[in-house]
Amino acid sequence: MLRKEEKKKECCKDDKFITKVQSIMADEETIFLLSDFFKNFGDSTRVKIMGALFNGEMCVGTIADVLNMTQSAVSHQLRVLKASRLVKARKEGKLVYYSLNDDHIKMIYKMGIEHILE
Repeated sequence: MLRKEEKKKECCKDDKFITKVQSIMADEETIFLLSDFFKNFGDSTRVKIMGALFNGEMCVGTIADVLNMTQSAVSHQLRVLKASRLVKARKEGKLVYYSLNDDHIKMIYKMGIEHILE
């Protein structure tokens, strides 16, 4: 009698298909970077900050006021978002203005909202 695992392999194994899928999958480093990228979307504070920035460029104080958070807490999360290239910074005199890095980030954020509201 075959074990369940052996039955599964026997009934659905397709070496050509397996090889094809393996050849088009992203490499390990890319998978790691993608996983790290999506980790930022797993933190509600970071998602709130991205949601605020979805509406336009803001300084830390404005983000803190919008989200009813301390500037210190916002600054900490902005550092993480900036390191992950989700947010970019622009200096104007002594002030630093933050915005979403590019339209890809806006699209991912918007698609996520649309998905959960379906």
